[in-house]
Amino acid sequence: MNQELNPQNFKRISIINWMLSVPFFLLFAWPYWYLANLSGIEQFIIYAGSCLFSIPFMITILHGHVTMALGEAHRHHYYDWLSSKPLTYGLFFHPMMMRTRFRLILLVVSILLFIVGFFLSI
Repeated sequence: MNQELNPQNFKRISIINWMLSVPFFLLFAWPYWYLANLSGIEQFIIYAGSCLFSIPFMITILHGHVTMALGEAHRHHYYDWLSSKPLTYGLFFHPMMMRTRFRLILLVVSILLFIVGFFLSI
């Protein structure tokens, strides 16, 4: 088996992605949170919208990390490995998360939540 396609490398990539997920989540959530606070939106809507806004960007960066580590032709092996470990390394992984359509839907929902929250605060 190719050296980059072994389970040890998959574990390393997974651990790095888990460590990077919180900083990326916070990095992409704060602009939404800041603008929503300035707009006077309710706190529940702010936090829900911030999460929904930040997750697509975070997933895209982490997906790019996997692609750079393994290559576009082999990243499906990593995602198959994550699917086979649902209670450990692949705890929050679902194959739908890597689809662009899913990420765009989350982004649009967060923007709609911002708009609804803004009109409710008026």
